[in-house]
Order: sequence, then C-alpha cells, then structure tokens
Amino acid sequence: MSGKTVVRGEISVPGDKSISHRAVMFAALATGVSRVRGFLHAADTLSTAGMMRALGARVDEVSHTELRIEGRGLRALAEPADVIDAGNSGTTIRIGSGILAAQPFLSVITGDRYLRRRPMGRVIEPLTRMGASILGRDGNRLPPLCIRGGALRGIRYEMPVASAQVKSSLLLAGLYADTPVTVVEPIRSRDHTERMLAAMGAGITRDGNAVTAAQCVRLDPLDMTVPGDLSSAAFFLVLAAVTPGSSLTVSAVGVNPFRTGILDVLRRMGADVRPVGERFEGGEPVADLVVRGAQLVATRVAPEEVPGLIDEVPILCVAAAFAAGRTEIRGAGELRVKESDRIASMVACLSSLGIPCGEYPDGLWVEGPATVRHPSGPCDSRGDHRVAMSMRILGAAAAVPVDVTDVDCIDTSFPGFQSLLDGLTR
Repeated sequence: MSGKTVVRGEISVPGDKSISHRAVMFAALATGVSRVRGFLHAADTLSTAGMMRALGARVDEVSHTELRIEGRGLRALAEPADVIDAGNSGTTIRIGSGILAAQPFLSVITGDRYLRRRPMGRVIEPLTRMGASILGRDGNRLPPLCIRGGALRGIRYEMPVASAQVKSSLLLAGLYADTPVTVVEPIRSRDHTERMLAAMGAGITRDGNAVTAAQCVRLDPLDMTVPGDLSSAAFFLVLAAVTPGSSLTVSAVGVNPFRTGILDVLRRMGADVRPVGERFEGGEPVADLVVRGAQLVATRVAPEEVPGLIDEVPILCVAAAFAAGRTEIRGAGELRVKESDRIASMVACLSSLGIPCGEYPDGLWVEGPATVRHPSGPCDSRGDHRVAMSMRILGAAAAVPVDVTDVDCIDTSFPGFQSLLDGLTR
C-alpha cells in the first residue's frame, strides 16, 4: 500500500502532556510563584490544574498556554471541599494519589466513565504499604478512590511492570516519608519526574534502575517552557514517513531519551527522521524533527523498547500497515489498561479496514503493505484519543475516508489536531 497524500511544510505541536501535568502539580507544591509557558491547554492537563486548585494552590491562566502558579508549599495543602474530578486523566489520578496519600486529611478522587474502569491497584498497593489508607470500588481496585493520608514510611519497592506514572506517584509520596523511598524499575521509564523534582531542589538519586526520593523540606518554584509533545508529533511524523515525496518539519519537540523510542523504530523501518538544532529548555532536550517520506519495511519491537514508546504504539501500528512485511510488538501488556484496551482497539479498527493484524496477550502484529478498504461502518475509538488520532492519520495517508466514533476524546491531549491535519492534507 502506498499513501496518496503528500505533506510538506513546518508545524508545531502543543506542549508535552507528561511535562505539563508534572509542572502544574510540582509548582503547586513549591514555595513561591512559578511560571510555566508552553503549557498543554487540554482536558487532561486542566483536570490536573483543577485538582491542585482544589488543594488550595492558585493556578492562573496568563494566556492559553502560560500559567502563573502560587504554590502552597509541601505541607500546607488544604483539604478539598468536594470530590476531585480527574476527568479522563489517568496521570491526574495515579500521580495525584501519591500527593494525596501524604496529606493529613481525607480526599476523594474520581473520573469519567472510562477512567472509572481503569485499574489503580499498581498505585494503591505500594502507597498502602507506605501507610496510606485507600479505598476504592471492586476490592480497592477501581475509582472513585477515598484516600486518608499522612504519616508515611519509606519503602523499597520493586515494580513488577515499568510505569512512569506509578514511579512518579511513589517518588512524590517519598518527599513526605520518614525514610527514603526507593523504586526499582524492571526497565527504565521516562524520567520527567526525576528531572523536574531535582531541578526544584528535591533529593533525587539514581543507581542503575533504582531511583530514590528523600524527605524534602521545600521545593523551589519553576520557571520553564514546556517543549512540544513528541507523542503528539508522532502522528504527523508517521503521516509524512509513510507518504513518499513528503517533507515535514515539526519544530521544538522534546527529545528526552526515554521518549524517543518511536524515532528509533521508524528509522529501523527505513524512515528518514533526523533532529536539527538540538538544545535544552527547562532541563529537557529539545530539537526540530525533520522527516521525509520513504518506503518502509517491517520490524520487531522488543519488550525492552516498549517503555520508551508506550504511548506511540497505536500510531506505530499505522506505520506498520504501510511497511513491507509483518511488524510485531511484544511486551506491551500495559496497553490493555490505558484509556481503552489499546491492543484490542487497534486490532478491531485495523481489521475493519481490511488490514491483516492480530493480537498477542502482550502485543500485536500488523502485516503490510495492506490495501485499505472502505469501512462498512465507523471505527470505534472506545473513547481513546490515541486510537482516534491514529485512525484519522491512517485515513489521511491512504486517502480513504475513515469515520471514527467519539472523536471529542482527542481534546484530552491534542486540541487542534484535526485542523492541523486538514491544513496539511487538503
């Protein structure tokens, strides 16, 4: 299958979602006033801002993408007067639980119908071991969560599955614990939390796959510009990569080495993707990414690669549909508990378009280059923004109209996605 769309030009994408979440949370815990520019103004990150407001921090929008945050300090948060609504954001509830578990008051946090189906046991179990009391539905497994925190003790926790959200939750709780908290990862995951907390003065140390947070008295305020989100850029990088004749630049994208797995895999598939003008902003590496279209070949993504591209697996499946041969992705079981079961969601959507594919318990395979047929009905996004955007990119690349259900979910991470796509492809 060769794409019929040719895309050219230069675009920018919204601020990094993971960094935006953390910047709001950590600035609210700091002593003093923080400035965060390039903030991703989207439903998920606004849920995090709402949580920190509920805990007493002042979060003001200077502009659509700039925040001024008056921190409360680590030990002066206020008990929320109402239930905290995390919306669709797993980051808000999972990382936020580490903050709430350390506070000497009661908090209740919930979310939308999709979030209330997402398991929270991986966060609840270690936080409970630290001394927090956390109750939830389905045997303390599902939201809403009722958290009574305070008086935490340090632990050494060996994570069964690499997860930056779980690690971040425990490190935040560790800032309050009586002795250090050490988290041992089976495979190193993205390190935005460690970078930002260390820059704010927290005692964060690493020894191999183990990272430790010591009790902290105060965090310094932030003054930073959030780089463009590589996960958002990936949709357009793949669109250009699979359409020969295309040449696209995505400017000022974060290229943290624990987030660039998608670039490594695309290059292995034969894509011409290169960073230009590499620099640092707010302690994070940034570059302009230039991609030129090419004929791709299949590859195998091994389990040790997955933490560096976990959010990009859906759009990588689109690249695989255009590549010659069978692409296999293994060790990605965490995708079963994202906004949807992303493995099942992508296989269902690709199959409905006639693209050969199948599931493994911990991954999936896609055979290409496939011929995309006109679907008999809409592809079901299952309320998952990354599935919805991936299918829109596939339709654009193949010049086949693909109707996708529940596209409103795209605004949770990438408002303006469709207008940007339309501008490149019309």
